[in-house]
Amino acid sequence: MEEVRPTRTELLQRRAQIQLADQGKDLLKQKRDALLIEFMSVMDETLRLSTELEKAVAEAQYALAVAKAVDGSIAVKSVSFVTKGEVSMEMSGTKIMGVSVPVVTKGESPLRSSFKRGYSVTGVSSRIDETAEKFEKVLDVIIESADIETRLKRLGEEIQKTNRRVNALEQVFIPQLKEQVSYIRMTLDERAREDLFRLKKVKASLEKKRAAM
Repeated sequence: MEEVRPTRTELLQRRAQIQLADQGKDLLKQKRDALLIEFMSVMDETLRLSTELEKAVAEAQYALAVAKAVDGSIAVKSVSFVTKGEVSMEMSGTKIMGVSVPVVTKGESPLRSSFKRGYSVTGVSSRIDETAEKFEKVLDVIIESADIETRLKRLGEEIQKTNRRVNALEQVFIPQLKEQVSYIRMTLDERAREDLFRLKKVKASLEKKRAAM
């Protein structure tokens, strides 16, 4: 235990600190519970997008395999060399229960029409065109997943940090303060008993002297 002055002032200060710490603990618990609700909501969305991404990748790989089998790997590779395009994203932020959370949004959608992919529509088969479309869908879901997974990670970190603070208050700080309060009260009570004992001795001595006069 840290050195504590056993005075009534210290006793009042420690009691006030306990009250303040209890209020802080309750607020942190409310924050943690609200973040957990948001976390579970985002988790559901993450699982949905994970399933959607898995399905999109499987469909894109299947379309690519068909295109290679029918049109040939050389034709597919040639089209990939002339295909143009870029994926743009925008970063911003929002706040959830006072927690800053990054937000990733699509700039221009990676989903494009056949005329904007950079190759001649009449020069490729529908299979290759479908393959390009399927992989654009994969990119679209990846961007959406990046936003959700980033948010999930940030919320998870904040929940852990808040939980550590709650545990520190519950298991360390508040028990220490209560122990200090008990020590101060015990010391003050002991002093009061000693003072009372001395007063009784003084009173008895005075009465004895009066009786002897």
